[in-house]
Amino acid sequence: MATRADNIASSFSLANFSKATELKKRIWFTIGALIVFRFLSFVPLPGVNPLILQTLYSQTQGGILDMFNAFSGGSLSRMSLIALGVMPYITASIVVQLASSLHPALAALKKEGESGRKKLNQYTRYGTVFLCAMQGWFLATGLEAYGASSGLQAVVHPGYMFRVGAVISLVGGTMFLLWLGEQITERGIGNGVSLIIMAGIVAQMPTFIANLFEGGRTGSISPFTIIMLVGLMVALILFICFMEQATRRLLIQYPKRATQRGMMAADRSHLPLKVNTAGVIPPIFASSLLLLPLTITQFAGNSVSQDSTIGKIIVTMNQYLGHGKPLYMLFYAVGIIFFCFFYTAVVFNPEETAENLKKNGGFIPGIRPGKNTANYLDYVLTRITVIGAAYITLVCVVPEWVIADTGMRLFFAGGTSLLIVVNVTVDTISQIQSHLLAHQYGDLIKKAKLKGRLR
Repeated sequence: MATRADNIASSFSLANFSKATELKKRIWFTIGALIVFRFLSFVPLPGVNPLILQTLYSQTQGGILDMFNAFSGGSLSRMSLIALGVMPYITASIVVQLASSLHPALAALKKEGESGRKKLNQYTRYGTVFLCAMQGWFLATGLEAYGASSGLQAVVHPGYMFRVGAVISLVGGTMFLLWLGEQITERGIGNGVSLIIMAGIVAQMPTFIANLFEGGRTGSISPFTIIMLVGLMVALILFICFMEQATRRLLIQYPKRATQRGMMAADRSHLPLKVNTAGVIPPIFASSLLLLPLTITQFAGNSVSQDSTIGKIIVTMNQYLGHGKPLYMLFYAVGIIFFCFFYTAVVFNPEETAENLKKNGGFIPGIRPGKNTANYLDYVLTRITVIGAAYITLVCVVPEWVIADTGMRLFFAGGTSLLIVVNVTVDTISQIQSHLLAHQYGDLIKKAKLKGRLR
C-alpha cells in the first residue's frame, strides 16, 4: 500500500501539474494579489514624515508595535495605507467567535447554517471597521503627540483634518485587504487572509538573511552562532509540522445495518482531536496583553519625568517586562498555557459533540451516550491540551530566550510568526494537493464516460 508521502509526491509530479490549467490560473492569481499587497505596503499615509516615523519606531521597539509590524510586513514602521494590516479583522473575528460561544442569541445564530454564518461575518466586518477607526484615531493622535513632546514633527500639518484623513485612509486600506483576501480565497488557493499575514511575515526574510551574513562578515556574529540559529529554525519548523498534524483519534461506532446481501455490518469512523486545538490564538493573546502596557509606558515615557513617581513606575515596568527578561518570559508562558485551555474550551463543546453523536446513533465503545460521552471527551481533550500547551509554550519561549541571549532577532520575530508561517504553508500545500487530486479524478471520470460510450 502506498504511503502518504508517496501519494503527495505523485500528486505534485510535473506531468499532473502541467495538465491542471485551473490550478495554474489560481496560483498566478494568488501571486498577483500578494504582489499588490506588497506594493500597497510602500504607499505612505498622507500627511506624515517617514524619516521621523522611522525614529519613532526605533524608540518603541519591543512593544506591541513590533508584533503588528511583523504581521503587516513592515507597513506599520513605514506608516503606509495598510499600516494596520488585517489585525483588526483577526481581533474582531476572535471576539465574535468568543461571543457566539458564550451568548445564547449568537450561539443560536451560529447553528442556523449558511445564513447564520453570513450574519456573523457581517458582525465581524462591523467590528473591524470600528476597531480600525478607533486604532487609526489613536495612532494619528499619538503621532501628533510624539511630534509635540520631542520637538520632532512627525505630522506635517497636525489637526483634525489629518486625523480624519488618517482614519479614512487606514479603514479603507484594511477593508481593501479583506476584499483582496476574499478574492484569493474564491479565485486563488487557500485562505486569503492567512496568506496575506504570511506574506507580510515572509517579506522580512531578505532583511534577516542580509543581517545574518553581514554579522558574519564583520565578525559580530560567530560562524558557530549562525549555524546554531539556522539549525534551531529548521528544528522548530520540523517540530511544528509534526505537532500540527498530531491528533488523538477516538473510535466512533454506529449500529449495525443491513447490506444488499442481507448481512449485518457495523459502520466505524474516527473523531480526530487535534493536539493543538487552540491554534495560534494563545500566543497572540498572551503577547498582546504583555506588550500593551509596555508600549503605553514607552509612549508615555517621552512626556513624563523619570524623577517623578510615575516616571519611576514606567522605568521599572520597562526594566522587568521587556523582551528577554525572566519575568516577561514567565508571564508569557503562563499566559500561553492559560489561553490554550480557555480557547480550547470555547471552540470545542463536548456536550454539543456528544449530543450530535447520540442523534446520529454513534457512540464510543465502552462509553454510554450522552453525559458520559461528554465527560469522556472533556477528559481526553484536557489531557491532550496539556501536551499542546507545552508545545506552543516551547515554540514561543525558545525564540525569545535566543533573542535575549544572542541579541540577534530571529527572522520570524518570535514563535507566533513561526507558527503562522508553518501552518499556512502546510494548509496551502494541502489545498494544492486537493486541486491536483480533483483534476485527476475528473480525468478518470471523463475516461470512464468515453469508454462507456464506445461500448
